Amino acid sequence: MHKLLGTLSLVALLQFFPNIVHAQEKPRIQESSNSIGKVVAAKVMTNYPDGQFYPERLLSRSELASIMVKAFQLDKRQAVTKENIKVADVPPSNPAFNDVQIVLKTEIMKGYRGNLFFPNQRVTRAEALAIFAQAYGVFQFPDASVNEILAPYPDAASIPAWAKKAIATVASEGFVNTDAQGNLSPLQPMTRGDMADVLSKYLQRQQPQPETPEVPRGNNSPESSRQ
Repeated sequence: MHKLLGTLSLVALLQFFPNIVHAQEKPRIQESSNSIGKVVAAKVMTNYPDGQFYPERLLSRSELASIMVKAFQLDKRQAVTKENIKVADVPPSNPAFNDVQIVLKTEIMKGYRGNLFFPNQRVTRAEALAIFAQAYGVFQFPDASVNEILAPYPDAASIPAWAKKAIATVASEGFVNTDAQGNLSPLQPMTRGDMADVLSKYLQRQQPQPETPEVPRGNNSPESSRQ
């Protein structure tokens, strides 16, 4: 009898547990949903042919290249007029060929030995944020400032040394997103949803701010007293 009650209690707990997890994830899901709408409307990222965005899918290097070209209008930079770079695994027939050429010419992304780009390779959050910062413009903070900016993040010690200055740039501008504990998770794969969060914050910054309204001149204003 006790064993049966224990089994029933476990089943009830398992049925309830997903609701707890869903409730905890809901704020981040909502944030991603808002971000997705912004980046799709801005045509910086696109839905799949079936009309779905799939925020949980991991970001590839070729996808990131295309996003950077659109977000920062890299195709308008002077460097794109350079001669094409031979990339063995991204031939002209590849849909991402032009975008890969642009990020390589502008040095926003780099290839690998043997003229390879690995277009389908997944990128970590550290790599994606560093590449974003490269396109945005990495701030040349001194090491002490970098450490100070990254100190509030519990997992700052896991950020690769080569990415610290770039991630400090993105963090100082308020573009990074974190988990519920405030972790940057630099070694985890970058998802499409997380990239949308970063880009939406950047796009928000690019929107023109409303002008300061003029204060009506009252009878006691200096201007009226001169009249």
